[in-house]
Amino acid sequence: MAAESLYRSRFIRGFCHLSTGQEAVSVGTEHGVQRNDRIITAYRCHPFVILRGGTVAQVFGELLGRKSGISHGKGGSMHMFTKTFLGGHGIVGAHVPVGAGIAFAQKYMNESQATFVLYGDGASNQGQVEEAFNMAKLWDLPAVFICENNQYGMGTSSERSSANSLYYTRGDNIPGIQVNGMDVLATRQAILHARKWAVEENKGPLILEFVTYRYAGHSMSDPGTTYRTHEEVQQMRSTKDPIRGLARNIVSWGLATSEDLKVNPLSSVPELYQFHATKQEIEKEVKEAVNRAVEEAQTAPEPPEEDLWKDIYDNGEATPTRRGRERGEVHSYA
Repeated sequence: MAAESLYRSRFIRGFCHLSTGQEAVSVGTEHGVQRNDRIITAYRCHPFVILRGGTVAQVFGELLGRKSGISHGKGGSMHMFTKTFLGGHGIVGAHVPVGAGIAFAQKYMNESQATFVLYGDGASNQGQVEEAFNMAKLWDLPAVFICENNQYGMGTSSERSSANSLYYTRGDNIPGIQVNGMDVLATRQAILHARKWAVEENKGPLILEFVTYRYAGHSMSDPGTTYRTHEEVQQMRSTKDPIRGLARNIVSWGLATSEDLKVNPLSSVPELYQFHATKQEIEKEVKEAVNRAVEEAQTAPEPPEEDLWKDIYDNGEATPTRRGRERGEVHSYA
């Protein structure tokens, strides 16, 4: 809501892709992987930044183009990174071969980790995705390819764009599983299984299709109303919402009552919570934390002009000379 408000107020410029409705994908994935595993995705990347070591303030700083941003204000909404979250990429499908390359490096270095490569249903028809599948299976790389199928590639439904919309079957010799991407426990269990398959059992790549749904448009510039009905969105919110669904499961399994979740101290369910607070208090605390992060980002300085020439190389990797536009044009930076 805060990012949406900042965009509509024109504090956030350019593209801004939100994940409202798709929370079970990022949360379930993070709770199924291990800390040293790698995750790479496309432009709907904000949740993974926070889950993989970044802060809310760093995300807002990046959205606002400030020096305090996770990419120092130079990446924007689509290009955010941490040590174990390798983007945040804006070109549709182009990061999937990069993910296969990361998995190749893990295998080459004999690391006991996997790379989880998320892409959308709209990217699934890209040739480079199939090329990455082929190389991953050829070398049995520890790569888990996750099609985050929110059922619309921009404004085109999967049925209209794909001759085969069963994306988990697209891997040829790579096995695939279709998962309820609106259920955080289902996504977590699928990730646990996939990691065991790729790392512990060393069986090579696997494809997961998380069937999910986005409530907003493709990006903030898309109202999301011209290619689907308001009734469709409202039905998904009322029947499939991942957060409300988890609350319903908690009640149906007898872990807590609906009154517990609304009013009583959450510490009355010690298996789930380790602190004393009501649901309303938690929501209030979260809103206050987000507001503080927004204020911090808005008051942070923009990157200075000299930062334009920084971060071209990793620290310590810069070359002493660089070629200019012409063959004989060489610049020294020693």
